[in-house]
Amino acid sequence: MSNETLSMNQPIPDFSAESTIKPFNLSDYKGKNLVIYFYPKDNTPGCTTESIGFRDAYQAFQDANTAVVGISRDSMKSHENFSKKLDLPFPLISDPEEVLCNRFDVMKTKKRYGKLSRGIERSTFLVNTKGELIKEWRNVKVADHVDEVLQAVKDNLKD
Repeated sequence: MSNETLSMNQPIPDFSAESTIKPFNLSDYKGKNLVIYFYPKDNTPGCTTESIGFRDAYQAFQDANTAVVGISRDSMKSHENFSKKLDLPFPLISDPEEVLCNRFDVMKTKKRYGKLSRGIERSTFLVNTKGELIKEWRNVKVADHVDEVLQAVKDNLKD
């Protein structure tokens, strides 16, 4: 996997990664839309709320020929516990080496409690059935985000 970042309306190069359900291969999703959401950390309030939102809307995404996957730098063990606790029906990818985080350019310097730290900027990406990146949301606020993503998926089906 190369280090170049992605461009809108361009195919995303295939990648594989360890995930909670089975090994994740982007190529397995050809012919389906794919929502990829990056989040900072398992078991934190915003990330829990966002993951529950995608879980609760999962059937609506499925009905719109769309798969969902979450990605953070947490370990597989953390992901497995988080996924089980929230009963998530979709995979979570562990990216401790930040390979995918860098590919999607979501690593940012953040200021929390007056201290600078590097972390994942909450971001979501929509990939169409041809494997092309067609929409991105950066610096996401959790409230209403899942509904906005689902609407974009439905709008894309009309195109």
